[in-house]
Amino acid sequence: MREDYFKDIYKDFFGIESVPKIEVKKEEEKEKVGPQEEMASLFLKINNLNIDEEAKDLLKKMIEYMRKYNEGLETNYVPFRLIIKTNADTLVHNINDILYTAGQYFKYIDTKQKVLSLYKINKEENYHDYGFLLIHDLNGLNILEDRDIKTFIYDFDSYLKEDNKSITLITGTDEELTSFFLGREELKNKYFTLQIEGINPDVQDIYNDILRKVAVDDDTKVKLLDYLTNTYNNNLDYVTYENDLIKYISFNKELPKLKEEKTLEEVFASLNELVGLEKVKKVLHELVDVITLKEKAGDSLNIKDINLHMVFLGNPGTGKTTIARLISDILYNLKYIKENKLVEVSVKDLVAEYVGQTAPKTMSVIEKAMNGVLFIDEAYALAVKNDNSYNAEAIATLIQAMENYRDRLVVIFAGYTKEMQDFLDSNSGITSRIGYTLEFDDYTTDELIEIFKTFTNKAGFIVKEDALEYLEEIINKYRNMKNFGNARFIRNIYEKTVIRHASNVKNKKQKNILKTITKDDISIDNLILE
Repeated sequence: MREDYFKDIYKDFFGIESVPKIEVKKEEEKEKVGPQEEMASLFLKINNLNIDEEAKDLLKKMIEYMRKYNEGLETNYVPFRLIIKTNADTLVHNINDILYTAGQYFKYIDTKQKVLSLYKINKEENYHDYGFLLIHDLNGLNILEDRDIKTFIYDFDSYLKEDNKSITLITGTDEELTSFFLGREELKNKYFTLQIEGINPDVQDIYNDILRKVAVDDDTKVKLLDYLTNTYNNNLDYVTYENDLIKYISFNKELPKLKEEKTLEEVFASLNELVGLEKVKKVLHELVDVITLKEKAGDSLNIKDINLHMVFLGNPGTGKTTIARLISDILYNLKYIKENKLVEVSVKDLVAEYVGQTAPKTMSVIEKAMNGVLFIDEAYALAVKNDNSYNAEAIATLIQAMENYRDRLVVIFAGYTKEMQDFLDSNSGITSRIGYTLEFDDYTTDELIEIFKTFTNKAGFIVKEDALEYLEEIINKYRNMKNFGNARFIRNIYEKTVIRHASNVKNKKQKNILKTITKDDISIDNLILE
């Protein structure tokens, strides 16, 4: 009967009236704030909580009921008992603050507050002295003697059944709450018919929160967004994750280094998620099939050793470096290379300034890449012109290493299609040692827009249609210019858009505005185009 009574109250009695949008008063004027103004302030805080709309409505109804009871519009006193299911202490603290403030303001509770960790139970403490009780650290009960556990549960039950003027919150993760109420279902069902479950914030929420707490430059802001996109997931204790990251950035003045080991399935999932690159994807799938067949067949098939040295042909920003990294992941998973590493260099890292120094310099780079993948970008600059003995020395060293260490090293030459073709035509020694040539086509306008949407989606942004239409105009205007960089061009626009968006919304607090990219945010400031 008692249980039904409370459920009916919770279901039927909480009428909620519209609250006018009122400017929150300054600190010195708070004593003059009226009920409607106080509720407007509390409702604004509720709207910013990481809980769903139904949970927000529940908190608002509880506060509305307190007001009505204070004004005599409700005569039944309801001792609120609320479970908060979350792994975030910050959310608990905010809900605690909101309800305690409301309880005090509307005189719904008239005694003091207690925050009780079950790791620090005081056997002499009388819970009846408190009108607002928050219980956390539920696993602390597990370290107590059986007699002490029974004593606490008995005292807690006695406190709850008194129906005194009180608000009681009990909080923990799903696992902690399940353990706490295991064998005590009657305690839960009798008193705790209200429940709120926290929603972990997304990447954009974490990003905005970190920027409020630690100062970083524009370049780090962009890198921070990348780091969060690659490392954050909803299963983490986001408060601990965020605090640890803030401490690291504050102390080291840089972001942690990303280290990620992927399964072959995860690598191909990443590959297949890339926009465009259909020719490249097909070649890589076929390559893996051949390597897998050779491994499975062993000596039963006479398949010659696979030559995995490669040439990548394509314009800037067509995904060559990204694919090189995935190839490193793939070959490592297939045990074709012993270390999952990609050493990225340009010609200046191979060629020295003086005679006799190039071979050792090139060999030093080769040794660094040994057991992994060596990626030489803009390799056409190695072309030997006007009897350039330095470049010839670097090429000779590379050719020898490609032959002698083919089971320990994969070399990838990359660069513009025409220039690379001219370079290969003039170097038969390199050409004869290349096993695969991958052609990277320019992205279409639709594909470039899709790449932009990939960046924004991963970061948690919502992009307005007018912003995408404006982006399409920009792409079509600049795509035939000399320095157009395909995905690199889009990445630059995205990074500058994030910075402009941050400036545009610096005085805003509403999450939907903070997360929405509009036409006014799209920026091409300082892009070098000819």
